Amino acid sequence: MNELPQQLVNGLLLGSMYGLVAIGYTMVYGIVQLINFAHGEIFMTGGFGALTVWLILPSGTSVLLALPLMLIGAIVVATTIAVGAERFAYRPLRGGPRLAPLITAIGLSLALQQAVWAWYPGAKSARTFPEIPGGPFELGPVTIQTGDVFLLIAAPVSMAVLGYFVIKTRTGRGMQATAQDPDTAKLMGINTDRIIVVAFALGATFAAIGAVAYGLKYGEVQFRMGFLLGLKAFTAAVLGGIGNIYGAMIGGLTLGVAETMAAAYIAEVPGLEQLGGQSWANAWAFVLLILVLLFRPQGIMGERVADRA
Repeated sequence: MNELPQQLVNGLLLGSMYGLVAIGYTMVYGIVQLINFAHGEIFMTGGFGALTVWLILPSGTSVLLALPLMLIGAIVVATTIAVGAERFAYRPLRGGPRLAPLITAIGLSLALQQAVWAWYPGAKSARTFPEIPGGPFELGPVTIQTGDVFLLIAAPVSMAVLGYFVIKTRTGRGMQATAQDPDTAKLMGINTDRIIVVAFALGATFAAIGAVAYGLKYGEVQFRMGFLLGLKAFTAAVLGGIGNIYGAMIGGLTLGVAETMAAAYIAEVPGLEQLGGQSWANAWAFVLLILVLLFRPQGIMGERVADRA
């Protein structure tokens, strides 16, 4: 058990990335009752947006100097696609059968994957992402890899900024009102269409931050990277309580720790030796989702939004 602190830190870092992406799922669902299954691909396009900025910078540019520009590039690409999807794919279907936007989201997910695969140079295989020099860093029994430093800083800062925005700003309070009762919010003068656009843009912004963290952590981006991570982020949103932004991050942390612990220790349980290791980590993540849906379908922090017909 000497490696337990290291596994806990690994799980928390992985869960922070899940949480950043899960925020987009939960914000959109909380306001328009839509599971945006294209959100994983919005995360993916953010990663390629950051890579594009890196590729057009002069050769020899320091990664630390380029990182703010890469982050801006990721956010611009991801939010542009998310806002465009809301305006042209989802808004025309608002008020229609609930199955229509769900199918549209799945179609958009596949379209974004194929668009990057077909048109981004070299995207048919993984593209190398720049690495932050230095490290790793030893903190007692725990080792922090250089690629995780950005995530270690970005996740808590992002949550703090989001919490302030939702609680203290006029737009944030408008989002809360729209999530509670969109018809009453509209009667009180809140532009609900604008609020929905802001929700999509904010979700895409956090997904873009998560994409940069992914690239720095794993040293690559690829056109398929949003599919599985998007499903896990959705799992995290359900785990924390879909519609609850704080629950999304808590669900992400819980899922990351559970996945890491299962991969590390399940094989040590007698009779379960074949079910351990990294190859089974994804399966255990979805086992956790099934258990949550069976025993606490409202999630850890409960569903904050009303069930609207």
